[in-house]
Amino acid sequence: MTEQVRARAVITGKVQGVCFRAETQRAAIQKKVLGWVKNRSDGSVEVLFEGDDTAVNAMLEWCWQGSRYSRVQHVDVQWETYTGSFNRFEIVY
Repeated sequence: MTEQVRARAVITGKVQGVCFRAETQRAAIQKKVLGWVKNRSDGSVEVLFEGDDTAVNAMLEWCWQGSRYSRVQHVDVQWETYTGSFNRFEIVY
């Protein structure tokens, strides 16, 4: 059985107004990762991923690419204790 992990990341660059949240949600659902994505007031995007370690790492790699029109400058990742408290991946407003 694979390890279940939790990662929080803040993505900076041109990541708002470019469908970053919707594309993150699409990719997370495809990879069976749970959690959320939201815009932050400073222009960055924050994500919280939970799931299989391979899938979560794939999502963190995806964040460096982002949506078609995004221009990611940095992805700052913090690993947290897995809680298993999510049942879907959603966009938080």
